[in-house]
Amino acid sequence: MSILPKLRCITVDVTGTLIAYKGELGDYYCMAAKSVGLPCPDYKRVHEGFKLAYKDMAKKHPCFGYATKMPNIVWWRTCVRDSFVRAGYDYDEDTFEKVFRRIYASFGSSAPYTLFPDSQPFLRWVREQGIKVGIVSNSDYRYRDVILPAMNINQGSEWDFGVFSGLEGVEKPDPRIYEIVLKRAGNIAPEEVLHIGDSMRKDYVPAKTLGMHALLLDRFKTPDAEDWRKSGAIVLPELMATKDWLTSGKSTC
Repeated sequence: MSILPKLRCITVDVTGTLIAYKGELGDYYCMAAKSVGLPCPDYKRVHEGFKLAYKDMAKKHPCFGYATKMPNIVWWRTCVRDSFVRAGYDYDEDTFEKVFRRIYASFGSSAPYTLFPDSQPFLRWVREQGIKVGIVSNSDYRYRDVILPAMNINQGSEWDFGVFSGLEGVEKPDPRIYEIVLKRAGNIAPEEVLHIGDSMRKDYVPAKTLGMHALLLDRFKTPDAEDWRKSGAIVLPELMATKDWLTSGKSTC
């Protein structure tokens, strides 16, 4: 029997579920460096430097500085500076500030992202069924205020409420972010919610632990998908396949 009639809310992850990154991180760091007359930094070194810098910042100042009251731009400035230093590029302060401003502006716009073609139709279809749509994302305020609207994913037409880690002070996979979902959806029961994401650890497991329905999207044919299926997870290739699954009578996750 389909779970669709029982659902009052469907929540979705953003990156990897609704939108994807365009190109590589190094593309945007390169453009920023070139804008001030510098050569492109090495893509691999920058990527590795960023991963380490981001992990360090997330540990010291989680949720983009929420707990320590660090302004968003300061959090990212520190992270980007450390990314360059770890990659072997220690620019003087004036040069770095110009490079950083270009990077921060780029990632605060729709430029680095692409919208999956089924995202908007799926979200609108869910709302047409009388089901609330929630956005659940480990991201800062710019996803809510700038990036999603720029991608034509708007509150009121595609989604009803959002839970963004940088605004809540809690992030996936902490189950508390899903508890916020239940309250924001109208104090509904976990079994009245389906969560859709692309991470077993951050999306599927915590949602299921709380008693929600959950499924995973495998848009990029990740090698992990087979293990997800073996563990009992529902794994689908795209959002419109989720619509078909929900309406087929086979949705019993």
